[in-house]
Amino acid sequence: MKVVQDLKVSKKKFLNDGNFILECVSEDGLPLIKPGQFAEVQIPNNAVFLRRPLSIHDVDMKKQSVQFLTKIVGAGTLELSKINEGDSINVVFPLGNGFDLPTQGKVLLVGGGCGAAPLLYLARQLNEQNVSVVTLLGAKGAQDLFEQEIFARFGEVLISTDDGSAGEKGFITKHSIWENIKDIDMVYCCGPEIMMKVVASLAKSKGIPCFVSLENTMACGIGACLCCVTETTRGNECVCTSGPVFNINDLAWQI
Repeated sequence: MKVVQDLKVSKKKFLNDGNFILECVSEDGLPLIKPGQFAEVQIPNNAVFLRRPLSIHDVDMKKQSVQFLTKIVGAGTLELSKINEGDSINVVFPLGNGFDLPTQGKVLLVGGGCGAAPLLYLARQLNEQNVSVVTLLGAKGAQDLFEQEIFARFGEVLISTDDGSAGEKGFITKHSIWENIKDIDMVYCCGPEIMMKVVASLAKSKGIPCFVSLENTMACGIGACLCCVTETTRGNECVCTSGPVFNINDLAWQI
């Protein structure tokens, strides 16, 4: 059930020049949040009219805190990056449909750049259910990687960078793990659409179920504005309500 809350910013951390994490505490108690769901955040000072959709990066029910990993891409996220610890932000959450979690087996999480945002909470939840987790993180260079040491708390971490400054050199879709993934039971992916389509194709060719988290522009988060429509096998659907997580077999992708 979605709620509207004012969350207090307890911590702000820049990961590099363009990405930062806001950790926010709920004084009213967090609702039940599923990995892969998102929030619509009101930008401080009315810098922009519309709320901004942010993936829920991690959740700590003991602290009643939620984290948002955000990339500065425009006026709204730039203003959000200026917020101070102790300030409050108004959010509507949790929104959308999240990832379905298996209760056994071994899964591969694939995150391209800031696309890793919804995967940390997923890794945590899977680990708590004793599911074996392998996380493959990709970026342009080492400076664009973040939180691999935290992902490592929940399973093996593999790295791929375009320039070879960390991990294997090359696109994330060319990592050597794709040559031998017979023991992987499920693939979860988030990142640039072109990357997700290749990952979907690789998983499909191996007969492995694959779920992707789409990053379409979601202005309202409730399916009213129709900004985030994507083509599925059932027709056009809003990503914010039918997704953002989709089984690749339900998307009208040519893979």
